[in-house]
Amino acid sequence: MKRVVVIYGVAADSAAFHKHYRDVHVPLVLAMPNVAEFRFSKGPVASGGAAAPAELVAFLDYASSEDLEASMASPAGQAAVADLANFATGGASILTVELG
Repeated sequence: MKRVVVIYGVAADSAAFHKHYRDVHVPLVLAMPNVAEFRFSKGPVASGGAAAPAELVAFLDYASSEDLEASMASPAGQAAVADLANFATGGASILTVELG
C-alpha cells in the first residue's frame, strides 16, 4: 500500500486556508480516482508546545503504485495539484511512503 503525506506549511491567513481547503480542495481530492482512503488533520498542527510547524497534514492511501500514478495523472489529480497555488501560502511538502 502506498501513502501520500502532504504537509502544508503555516499559512499567511489560517482561516482563509482552512475555508479553501474544506470548500474547494477537499472536493477536488475526493474526485481523484483510486484513492482508497483520504484523511486530514485538524489544524494548525502542534508540536510539543512549540509554534505550529504546519497548518494541516493530509493522508491519501492507494492500493498500489500504479493506482497512485493513475490518480495523480488523471484530470482530477492534476486539478488538485494545480489548486495548491490557490491556498497553500506556506508551501507544501509531499512525501510518498510504502506502508508495511
